[in-house]
Formats: sequence, structure tokens, C-alpha cells
Amino acid sequence: MTAAPARAWCGASLCVLVACAARVDPPGDDPLVRSFRAIRPAVVLFTMKIPSDDKKRKGQLDDAYGSGIAVASGPWGTQILTVQHVIDGASRLRATLDDTRSVPAKVTAADEKLDLALVEIAVPNRPVARLGSSANLEPGTQIGIAGYPIPDEFQDEHLITRASLFGGRVSSVLNDSLELDLPVIPGESGGPVFDAQSGLVVALAESRFDDEKAIGFGVPIEDAEAFLKHRLRSR
Repeated sequence: MTAAPARAWCGASLCVLVACAARVDPPGDDPLVRSFRAIRPAVVLFTMKIPSDDKKRKGQLDDAYGSGIAVASGPWGTQILTVQHVIDGASRLRATLDDTRSVPAKVTAADEKLDLALVEIAVPNRPVARLGSSANLEPGTQIGIAGYPIPDEFQDEHLITRASLFGGRVSSVLNDSLELDLPVIPGESGGPVFDAQSGLVVALAESRFDDEKAIGFGVPIEDAEAFLKHRLRSR
């Protein structure tokens, strides 16, 4: 008397499993994937020389890297938003577009207190990112960071340099920073932190704790918009 109901239950369970499997979205339909695909053409790698902080190399220059996001572009060129500490003291600054094209770049504005900077290149009509808001973000909101983590290490391993995506969530919205549940890896600083659902930039990747590298921080996009208010050229 119990065997038939057991078989019926197993059959029903199998149907449920098949139905669930049929509803699984393909990777291309993942909102984080879609948002990264849309924002990726606007993500920029910065390469530069900075004064060495190694006492044995005093007076010499070291290679340095950072990321940025194009926020305005037109026939005149393109403006790229990043964090100030990335380009502080930089010389021979260059921007790499589409992972391959390297062009000269110049800093046009910087604010050390806000840790924000604007860089311009003479490349017209580039894709630009859409800026959103961090004001209404809730802890647990899915976000992504797009940028170029430790590009020199990739080069040392003879790997090509491509923009990377790290997915995580908002941990907390602080008074002047966005706390993230994923680290900001050196080289990613200045890259966009974007809402996985909308693709809108909500912050710029900034830093992480030295003692707890799993916690990252971002500069809220509202601070960046105030910084950009009188500095952006017409798109």
C-alpha cells in the first residue's frame, strides 16, 4: 500500500526538478553579466610612473596602475573619472581603452580631500557610463566592481590584460563611503562600482583595510557628481 504513493512522490519530485531546470536563465541573462557587458567599454586602465617609496630606490620611478570610468565624451575627446590617490604624483600617464589601445592622458582636476580626479584623453566619441545614486541603496544590494586588478602580475605570468568583474554586495551605507563585502584589489581603485540590476554607477572603488582585506570601500557617486558639476564638458 505504501509503494505506489512513494513512486508517485518520486515522479512528482522529478517533474518539479525538470521544471526548475527548464527555468534556469542562461548566463547571458544574469543581470550582473548584462550590466558588466554594458559598462565594460567605458572602463579604462591607467598606467603611469610614480616616485618610488623604496628607500633603496630614492629618486627613481616605479610602475603604477589604476582604473577609471569614462563619464563624458564628444568630438573634443573623453573625460575619465577616477580616484585622486591613483594619479597622485604620476608622470607618463596613459589610458588603455578596450584592453588594447594605449593613449596619452592628462589630469585636468583633482580633489585630495574627496579622493577624486578627472583625466582627459584626446579620443573622441567614446562610450560613457550612466551615473546612478547610492542614497537609497540597502545592505545586501548586489553590486559589481569593474577594473584591472594587479595588471603587472598578470603581465608577469604572460596573461593578457582585460577588464575584470568582481561581484558582491553592499555591506553598509556609511556617511561618506560605501562599505562592500569584497576587497578593492590594487589596480581596481578608481573603477566603477555599479548596481547589478540597473548597471548604474553608484560609487568608485577606493580602498580596503590593511588588516582585513576582505572589506572594501567606495566613494559615493554623489560626491563624484558634486566634484564633476562644473568640470564636465558637454557630451
